[in-house]
Amino acid sequence: MPKLSDTMEDGVVVRWLKSIGETVAKGEVVAEIETDKATMEMESLEDGVLSEIYVEEGQRASVGQPMAAIDAGDQSGEGASIGRLSQSATASPVGERSGLQGGPAEGSAAAAAITSSQAPGQAAGGAAPSGRVKASPRARKAAEEMNLDLAGVEGSGPSGRVLYRDVLAAGSAGASSDHPPAAGSHRVPLSSMRQLIAERMVESKTRIPHFYLQVEIDAEPLLELQGQVNSDLEEWGGGRLSLNDMVLKAAAAALTRVPQLNASFTPEGILRHGQVDLEFAVSLEEGLLTPVIRSAESKSLRQISREAGDLIERARSQRLNPDEYRGGTFTVSNLGARGIDSFQAIIDPPQAAILGVGAIVKKPVVDKDDRIRPGHRLNLTLSCDHRVVDGAVAAEFLGRIRRLLQQPALLLL
Repeated sequence: MPKLSDTMEDGVVVRWLKSIGETVAKGEVVAEIETDKATMEMESLEDGVLSEIYVEEGQRASVGQPMAAIDAGDQSGEGASIGRLSQSATASPVGERSGLQGGPAEGSAAAAAITSSQAPGQAAGGAAPSGRVKASPRARKAAEEMNLDLAGVEGSGPSGRVLYRDVLAAGSAGASSDHPPAAGSHRVPLSSMRQLIAERMVESKTRIPHFYLQVEIDAEPLLELQGQVNSDLEEWGGGRLSLNDMVLKAAAAALTRVPQLNASFTPEGILRHGQVDLEFAVSLEEGLLTPVIRSAESKSLRQISREAGDLIERARSQRLNPDEYRGGTFTVSNLGARGIDSFQAIIDPPQAAILGVGAIVKKPVVDKDDRIRPGHRLNLTLSCDHRVVDGAVAAEFLGRIRRLLQQPALLLL
């Protein structure tokens, strides 16, 4: 199992694209692997014939665990990787590197040709004494995580195939009698992404001393500029500018003026980053992904808008490469589109801060002449690591953001 991201400890085989006995070429994609962030394609490092498969579809394997063997014939003298999978001198490991990313797949036509033989230490889920249980990859993965024997699960799919819902139903029925589930309850296995989110958020809230600052800004100038720009963009066929694009640009610009927030806490000292690699949260069915706009401080508002749109689209279709969602230096999380007025976001370690963006709300406001009139207001909440940032510095950053968003023409410079 190759290490496809910095945080990856294990992966799940979504599907094998080759079956036992098929010829494999060096650099050819042989499997799709679900990591903690996305689904990736795995390439072969050798030419030869796929002779063994140790980790079946839907099963999980730790980084470095043998997954399959390629019979390289008389090519056994090539490559330092040969011989690390088994004692055979002609067996070479599959999956020491990753290629381009692919999307998830529910099944594989080649799965029927895969044998049920297992390498030492391989998880046993999905194998019955009489042969291989027919089950979807998602069902196999769920059964393994729930420590459930697929041979005892009644399948509701075609020809008795075990589906994901069957595993959930069996898991609910077999729950501990000390804590019986209520009627209709079921346990949903943790995905790799959800496991990572849980671990990082516990780390963040237990190890990072958070403090929070909030400002309310006048959003009317922002809405006016957005309307003017989008009217011209539509006329020229150039797409649309979102409010989130403008917040991202403002955050990048403010970080160049207040670089103390573009930093990370390390045991050796506070690391201040030389460029703004701006993360922003994208909601997925499985959890959150945070694509990164590299060197955002040097990009125009239009460039940020185009790049953000592309990253969002590919994040939701699971087509991001690992270097596109890791290594950010500051994060923006926007829940305004979901009707949330304001919220306190949790810092993504090792970053020093995260900006929570709420919805633009129409409400009565008092103008400079002390008259009450309708207005549009936007709440921003900054969560900070007090080991890195103090209140005065954080307040200066929010002040910069407020000025840029209340005078949004500055974002076009």
